[in-house]
Amino acid sequence: MKILVTGGAGYIGSHTCVELLNKNYQVIILDNFSNSKKEVLDKIRFLTGKDMKLYEGNMLDKKFLMNIFQENEIDCVIDFAAYKAVGESVKKPVEYYTNNVSSVLNLLDVMQKSNCKSLVFSSSATVYGDPKTVPITEEAEIGGTTNPYGTSKLFVEQILKDLYQSDNEWNICILRYFNPVGAHPSGLIGEDPKGIPANLVPYISKVASGKLESLSIFGNDYDTKDGTGIRDYIHVVDLALGHIKAVEKLCKVKKGLHIYNLGIGIGYSVLDLVKTFESVNCVKINYKISPRRAGDIAICYSDPTKAKKELGFEPSKTLEDMLKDAWNYEKNS
Repeated sequence: MKILVTGGAGYIGSHTCVELLNKNYQVIILDNFSNSKKEVLDKIRFLTGKDMKLYEGNMLDKKFLMNIFQENEIDCVIDFAAYKAVGESVKKPVEYYTNNVSSVLNLLDVMQKSNCKSLVFSSSATVYGDPKTVPITEEAEIGGTTNPYGTSKLFVEQILKDLYQSDNEWNICILRYFNPVGAHPSGLIGEDPKGIPANLVPYISKVASGKLESLSIFGNDYDTKDGTGIRDYIHVVDLALGHIKAVEKLCKVKKGLHIYNLGIGIGYSVLDLVKTFESVNCVKINYKISPRRAGDIAICYSDPTKAKKELGFEPSKTLEDMLKDAWNYEKNS
């Protein structure tokens, strides 16, 4: 079975490609390397002992996309290709809507013309906005998003719902991630953004290694146990395995639109992460309290029951595992 993985050299994409290859899927990677590095492909090959095909380019180029489908009999697409920094999206909304929405419209058009109608879409818990209650189930109200990144995911989810309504031959799985962290246990691949990290754990890792001076914690006056924001963190390898479960689901049911939360169902605060990172890795993290960041909310964590029941997906790794693996990757890189 041939799987096209857009954004396949990125953080979540690379870990998912490892798991796909380990399960003997044929993998085709599409990436423009705007926020990833080509050397990760050699690491994927080393970890799996298998090769994959690469197309370097941009999904905004529809002719380029069509060429990929003409040259390969693609059975399913996993779409990771998106900008993902919440804070940056507030500053650059046009760039985020163009990249995260227009590219998907191109992809869907080409898939439709190529009669490839199986898609796993990388969405986000940000579509829930500032949730009225937690933990969050898939039936919770969506909308009221607090940043353009979240709104871009919300827009695409609606496009996918409209597409399925118009043509029930589509088979779509929308995965709403909570907060992916950690790295492959080998320490060979992990989250390595270009420039200053926008996400919490890689920033903590770089403070621990001395590459950055201190961590800014954005707000300590939220209505939480210690005043800092609470999130649901999931190990990136567990998340990658969730995508395998989603592909297996699409193979079994053949048609439908399915939505799942991928998280562990536990909320940890920013200070929980800092203290746990210090404890499990025996390092000190310098941090300071800064004003709240635009687009952030106080509490967001999942109810993962539906994914467990319908996908058979149950994360196995703990917060300690996540932070040990993140630090191991930072030391190796």
